[in-house]
Amino acid sequence: MAEETSLLKQDKWRIIDQSSLGPNFKAIQSFAMDDTLCQSVGADLSPAAARAWVHHSTIVLGIQDTRLPFLEKGLVYLADQGYDYIVRNSGGLAVVLDEGVLNLSLIFQETERKKIDINRGYETMFQLIKYMFKDFPLDIEAREITGSYCPGSYDLSIHGKKFAGISQRRIRNGVAVQIYLSVEGSGSARAQLIHDFYRLAKGDAQTKFEVPDIRPEVMASLSELLQVPLTVQDVMLRFLKTLQEHSSHIYNSGLASEETTQFEGYLKRMIDRNEKFGLDLT
Repeated sequence: MAEETSLLKQDKWRIIDQSSLGPNFKAIQSFAMDDTLCQSVGADLSPAAARAWVHHSTIVLGIQDTRLPFLEKGLVYLADQGYDYIVRNSGGLAVVLDEGVLNLSLIFQETERKKIDINRGYETMFQLIKYMFKDFPLDIEAREITGSYCPGSYDLSIHGKKFAGISQRRIRNGVAVQIYLSVEGSGSARAQLIHDFYRLAKGDAQTKFEVPDIRPEVMASLSELLQVPLTVQDVMLRFLKTLQEHSSHIYNSGLASEETTQFEGYLKRMIDRNEKFGLDLT
């Protein structure tokens, strides 16, 4: 992508930092938050927004995961391992979130005159991550990593080992591009957890969708791959510095009063969605 056309270049970046709110900040709130920001940015009530978020011991399931024949067995296993779980409102399959995983969202406005196609959204996030780690002499690739959890064409990897996955969400002229970055800890241990979940939730039954055959050795954290003891806060600083270098003004922000009302509505939708799948999050 040519630098002059990069979506990273914005007159203003609105920053919402929710990376250190602790275990009481739940993933269901995050998905409602991005939907709220999508609506605000899409309606031109907010400049482009960048949100950082961390959740403790949570498995985020995709809609297809809810169709696993022995789902309850898998969920009991996750609970026994100390993990909460929710079903997200965007595509993809199960991923692990914990205090060593930093999630980033970039939210842009899309108009009739300035369309943002899906690949451009993915490429923008890929460009962000490459820029954040440009001081390391290692190539970051974007391609599907077979054997990883939630595989996709924009899996980010180093030496064939996946450390991040990208997704998108679009609402009312707002585009949210989201990434999870495995920063600290063991990427393969996270993958083993999802491997065991699928083993129990699928069993020997046939499924109408392809359940990933997870190989834990193809996943790693950035600390493991870069051989540097990175922390989530280290990566947060790189994130903020990158946005600063692509904008004349960045500023921290909470939700405005009208956004808080929208947030409550989107949160209720998330709760209702999960209750539909038999998950009680209240």
